[in-house]
Amino acid sequence: MSQAPVVAPIDPSTSAAAGWGEVPPELSAGEDRRKSELKILATFVGGTMLLCAALAYWLFDHPGHAQIIAGVAAVLMGLPIVYEAVRSLVSPAKGGGSRATWQLVAVAIVAALATERYFSSAAIAFFMLIASFIEERTAVGARQMIESLVRITPTKARRLGADGSETEIDAADLRPDDMVVIRPGDNIPGDGVIESGQSTVNQANITGESLPVDKNEGDEVFSGTINETGVLRVRITRAGSDSTLSRVKELIFQAADSRPPMVRMLDRYAGFYTPTVLMIAAILVFLTQDIELAITFILIVCPVEILMAGPTAMVASLSSAARLRVLVKSVGDLETAQRVTAIVFDKTGTITTGKLNVSRLQPAEGVEAAGLLQVCASLEKDSNHPVARAVMAISEKAKVTPVEVAQFEEVPGRGVRGTIDGVSVMAGRKAWIEEQGVDCSGLDLSDAEGMSLLFVARSGVALGWIGLEDKARPQAPAVMRQLNEEGVKTRVMITGDAWGAARRVAQEVSVTDVQAEALPGDKLDLVKALRAKGHTVAVVGDGVNDGPALAAGDISIAMGAAGSDVAVQSASIALMSNNLNRVPFLFHLSRRTIRIIRQNLIGLLIYILIMLALLAAGFITPWIAAIGHGVSGIAVVFNSARLFREGEDLADEEPLLLPQGGGGRGGRPAPRIEHVATT
Repeated sequence: MSQAPVVAPIDPSTSAAAGWGEVPPELSAGEDRRKSELKILATFVGGTMLLCAALAYWLFDHPGHAQIIAGVAAVLMGLPIVYEAVRSLVSPAKGGGSRATWQLVAVAIVAALATERYFSSAAIAFFMLIASFIEERTAVGARQMIESLVRITPTKARRLGADGSETEIDAADLRPDDMVVIRPGDNIPGDGVIESGQSTVNQANITGESLPVDKNEGDEVFSGTINETGVLRVRITRAGSDSTLSRVKELIFQAADSRPPMVRMLDRYAGFYTPTVLMIAAILVFLTQDIELAITFILIVCPVEILMAGPTAMVASLSSAARLRVLVKSVGDLETAQRVTAIVFDKTGTITTGKLNVSRLQPAEGVEAAGLLQVCASLEKDSNHPVARAVMAISEKAKVTPVEVAQFEEVPGRGVRGTIDGVSVMAGRKAWIEEQGVDCSGLDLSDAEGMSLLFVARSGVALGWIGLEDKARPQAPAVMRQLNEEGVKTRVMITGDAWGAARRVAQEVSVTDVQAEALPGDKLDLVKALRAKGHTVAVVGDGVNDGPALAAGDISIAMGAAGSDVAVQSASIALMSNNLNRVPFLFHLSRRTIRIIRQNLIGLLIYILIMLALLAAGFITPWIAAIGHGVSGIAVVFNSARLFREGEDLADEEPLLLPQGGGGRGGRPAPRIEHVATT
């Protein structure tokens, strides 16, 4: 028999109460190990005594001594089971559906002892404890994963004062805007932005990336990650319970504390199960005057394996998902995922990298490409827009040096302008450039399909245009094929970008439908329309501007959720990295989990029916029922444990890329949706 075969319900506030870096009692795998060791000792001693009793009875013909030894063994091994049964009666909320199991087995053990069937009582307790030990080892393995997250929580931080002095404080006492210094080998004590310094940071604890990531000034770092090389000065943005690491722990706690509908139904009926079984057993004793028959019946129909069928599979599934940093808020969402028939992807930062790249320079006739790029780079060097970063990256690669721009002005949603040596220059959207009196009709736009265009002008004359693309993730086409194989036949990409860029990406990655030039409200309308058609809809976004759509889906998946408050709050499932292959893995894991649960339940029902038939035919004794009970429980655990191996073949194929935004700098016309012909 086992205790509750899932990770114990956990209050997220427990971690704060226990202090940073301390493991709450409910999570302590070390405590679980100590209890398991005591149980192993009792089982070993009791099992040895049971073996000695059997030898005394059959080989040495000392039935009296054998009965005494067997009685002591029964008491030694039966006490833990009776204790759990009494505890579940006193505090029924702690036991869940498993309390019915402890109560029934305790009744069987006590009944056998009361009728001086010491061998039967000891055998029942022995095989129940063996099964319990194996089941608990599975739960301990899952708890160790959670414990590892708690133990990496930083405990200390070096806070910098206004005079530059360092003071060591508890990490829990950090507040936003505090400045901290982090030396090589230190855990980063809170989420923040690097003010000075360069280093490589191992952030596998948060994003699952296998390789350390280079960090420079202005980059974001996360609590609990490890600074490996340089000295960093970081301005804290989130600390304590607001940090990314704390949110990761809370997601795991929340999932561990939840139960799928199937398990909730079994738990609900478990409360009626025990009285019913005891009533039937009493009727059997009354009709047959055979207490052994009633004990055997109790052991056969004891519901532990049925109650374990769902939770053991869910524990293994959640552990596999968390290993790949797929964090599920509720196991009910994991159960829903296997019914998904349509999926909606945001384009920028989800299907694409979210990072614009210059793919073409098209100067006007008589203009050098280097001159076009220099004017544009000079204007963009003072802007933080993603377009500006892409232009500066290509200018550095081309070794084009920007010049100083006077009277610089950035017009939101339009472009930038200023003067160079007293001559007006501007770069931005075509419509805005033409509003300023620049004629762009003479520019060659034949190769502009599918690109976002940045037009450049000097002294009222068009110099040419620069084409930018947000490239699709290399893994995206394979991911779409995998989703199709998982039964997700409707795959829609929605974006605020222009139709040309949207069609190019849609055809490249093989989605079935695309909607471009869409506003956030259009994403919500699309999800509602798909649900109205009878689809179970999953929404995948970067969590920055997809909140309404994420909240509207049957399940919602936030990509690159590290550091994103909106993602964690709006989505039901958070992917802490931007590896798109986690999405089909999630659906595969969900279907595999439900399949395993069904296998467990069907197999157990067949087992119970066969055992009851053999009992009616007179072939089953309490010994055999106890052995069969233990074996069936072990079979359930081992079958569920296969889920621990899911996803081991997946590797990080690209580093974390935080969404950079995308598209142009202007308004959008009314959206429409197109069907994409794919092969």
